[in-house]
Amino acid sequence: MNNAAPTLSPLFRSDMQGEILARVFLNPDRSFTVSDLARATHAPYASVHREVRRLLQMGIVRGEKRGQALEISARVDSAVFAPLSELLRISYGPAAVLPAMLAGIEGITDAYIYGSWAARRLGEPGGSPGDVDLLVIGNPARSEIYEAAQRAGSVLAREVNVRVISADAWTSSDDDPFLQTIRERPLVQLNLQEISE
Repeated sequence: MNNAAPTLSPLFRSDMQGEILARVFLNPDRSFTVSDLARATHAPYASVHREVRRLLQMGIVRGEKRGQALEISARVDSAVFAPLSELLRISYGPAAVLPAMLAGIEGITDAYIYGSWAARRLGEPGGSPGDVDLLVIGNPARSEIYEAAQRAGSVLAREVNVRVISADAWTSSDDDPFLQTIRERPLVQLNLQEISE
């Protein structure tokens, strides 16, 4: 696990903590199991379990036992809900919000965040990202993609710029300068199965 200070928001202990909090606080109408959060954040179950236990002890999430699983959700009545949600929205928000916005749109093969947000998330130093660059691969209805990007932009309080390319264009080895640049720079793959699980 990466123990370096997060470049998206050094106020959090780790990127894992930021990603867990973003999923829970930016999706307040949903509940998550530890397994859900471990899959979504690509973090070890034991580490996520420890983080969830800390959040429960702090009283900023609520837990409810369902069978063998503990489901947690944001405590929207907590005094920290609004300010913490705002901080998460501008730091870890894109990877937590975009999968929900893209859910249900047919024809998406894959989706990535690229540009300055992806660079900061993957540890490249620099200023705070101003917008979010989204690459959608496949053949979805463009109107649905642009509508989802607009909704995501409203939630994230920043512009979401979308580029849609076909799966063939993405895998081809042609000399498209845009695609060459994208492939060489940091990419954060979105977990499109996260919402349906």
